[in-house]
Amino acid sequence: MLFKIFICFLAGIGAGLGTGFAGMSAAAVISPMLITFLGMPAYEAVGIALASDVLASAVSAYTYGKNKNLDVRNGLMMMATVLLFTFVGSWTASRVPNATMGSFSVFMTLLLGVKFIVKPVMTTREAMASVDARKRFAQSVVCGSGIGFICGFVGAGGGMMMLLILTSVLGYELKTAVGTSVFIMSFTALTGAVSHFMIGGAPDPWCLVLCVAFTLFWARVAALFANRASAKTLNRAVGIVLTVLGAAILAVNLLK
Repeated sequence: MLFKIFICFLAGIGAGLGTGFAGMSAAAVISPMLITFLGMPAYEAVGIALASDVLASAVSAYTYGKNKNLDVRNGLMMMATVLLFTFVGSWTASRVPNATMGSFSVFMTLLLGVKFIVKPVMTTREAMASVDARKRFAQSVVCGSGIGFICGFVGAGGGMMMLLILTSVLGYELKTAVGTSVFIMSFTALTGAVSHFMIGGAPDPWCLVLCVAFTLFWARVAALFANRASAKTLNRAVGIVLTVLGAAILAVNLLK
């Protein structure tokens, strides 16, 4: 039991910091930890990870929104297209043999971490506000469609892809990008968690409660720090967290 608590604690720290700082999906951290160290079936582990993501993303989104670092209008549109095209991507993947890329999200996490350290996002709110609202709305639809399709086809990388697209393509400043990302992830994670539990049944109750609690706590801590930090400090923090998590997840996957 103590070992289970320890593993859930470590998984919660990684997932919570990744969610609060960078809008990263908790599934990228919690799933491989539970599968590798607790011998949990993959489907059950993913369900617990998604359930942990719901509250962690929701409380992070609330914190970012309270600090006016959340774009609800375009976030809702992107969320709708992400969910729709995730189904399209999943259907397409079912028609193509061996169309899986299990290490996709791990390498994206590593690359994004290095990117934020080497080339930080220094876009200002003023620069964001100068973009035409209709153009940004159209971009949200197109980008959400692309993210959803790739996530459905590959099966991973949603949170990281959203952060990359929001900062690099849509020109969001980093705090608003993370806030909008966790806002979207709270709904997509809820959909995924409900689906997993309806299909696979109830998961290990202790693992579920521990992972949800630890992830929620550390996501709240990370979100509070992120919203008070300067853009330069936040870029470094996000870069370090993503790089370390990417390397740790890669190491855990190698232990399988």
